[in-house]
Amino acid sequence: MKLIEKTMNKFIEQENEEKDGSEIFRTVQVAKVDQSNVSPPLRSAGDSAAPLVEVPAGSDELNLIPPLNFAMVDNGIFRSGFPEPVNFNFIKTLGLRSIISLCPEAYPENNMQFLKSNGIKLFQFGIKGYKCLPGLENEVWLHLWNSKHQKEGSYTNANSKTTSEPFVNIPDYKIREALKVLLDEKNHPLLIHCNRGKHRTGCLVGCMRKLQKWCLTSIFDEYQRFAAAKARVSDQRFMELFDVSSFKQIPMSFSCSSS
Repeated sequence: MKLIEKTMNKFIEQENEEKDGSEIFRTVQVAKVDQSNVSPPLRSAGDSAAPLVEVPAGSDELNLIPPLNFAMVDNGIFRSGFPEPVNFNFIKTLGLRSIISLCPEAYPENNMQFLKSNGIKLFQFGIKGYKCLPGLENEVWLHLWNSKHQKEGSYTNANSKTTSEPFVNIPDYKIREALKVLLDEKNHPLLIHCNRGKHRTGCLVGCMRKLQKWCLTSIFDEYQRFAAAKARVSDQRFMELFDVSSFKQIPMSFSCSSS
């Protein structure tokens, strides 16, 4: 009650002031400050914030563009699509020793010059890329492909001798040779790439994951994360049937040493 009474009295006093024509609002004068003569604030002894550094407009620091589908696979192992000249500044920051290319085409001269000038060794395991027939689901395409090529022979896989050939574009022996380079830490840091960084690169990484004792669900999830809507049943079948028994046990994760 006292609070209501006090509020009512204040309202009455304000209303009387308005009737008397007294001024309610005050005018505040603002002075314009010349900032050119203003010194920056002094930092306290405990303030460890780093000063801002102005980066020149033409600096390479602004041109660190990673290749298409770039990602880290493990310590010292990276994956991506085909590196373009615009990606060279970024690739320099990785300190690579080796590149595994899964493309069959001759390596571009610009790329070869970049590798030579940065002491990067190229390992090329040419695997021809292919595309599914447009408008067909992977399962339908795989069935038609198997039916067409069933008379031409059988796929030779260390894990299966009688499976009809759905993997002609992913030669088993080339993946094995690429894996030997990939697993040798003397070649790290290392970048794996194909054209788009999806299918061929995904198969090689998937086979490495089998060596790391990943379950198939996790291997396929990683593959599909990069292949997205273009994920292929044939690639996943290849990874599922790939026999890793001939390889020595490898660590669940590689060391990050680059010495």
